[in-house]
Amino acid sequence: MGKILFAEQDGVHVLKFIGEVRLTLGPTISTFLEKLESCDHFQSMIIDLSETETIDSTALGLIAKIGICTREYFDSGASIVSPREDITRVLSSMAMEQVCVITSDDVVTEASGLQELPTEITSEEVLRDQVLDAHKTLMALGDQNFDKFQDLVEVLENEKEHEPSGGKPGQPTRATGT
Repeated sequence: MGKILFAEQDGVHVLKFIGEVRLTLGPTISTFLEKLESCDHFQSMIIDLSETETIDSTALGLIAKIGICTREYFDSGASIVSPREDITRVLSSMAMEQVCVITSDDVVTEASGLQELPTEITSEEVLRDQVLDAHKTLMALGDQNFDKFQDLVEVLENEKEHEPSGGKPGQPTRATGT
């Protein structure tokens, strides 16, 4: 099981992902993202993957959303620290360099100065929507991601459309992913 640590000092925000970073941490990342969007003291964002053992596509999509948020809201790019070659290879294969600066420098954080973010629990429907949104974000980063996740997104949208609340999401397009 993974966990996410956080610290902020003088507007520098640090997220440290430890262990297995999977969709179960999606609600925690989404809550952080909501708070980040309304942050009034921001200089930079560092995402430390130095202790990440594995990371799934949902978590990658949510990290991409953090990169997009920092660029759009604060005119500042997010940096990902990834000294592990296997994790860096996954980041590159998902075109994460489109939204974050990726560095292998092991410069970041000692866990002692960080606080664990509380694990968020959410409904299956909300989790599905987060998975859907994360994968649409990845699809927008490049054609290779569009091809990788198109079937998954279609299945999730079909599930959403046929649930009792009857949501009707739009089809993503290759050009925008939205």
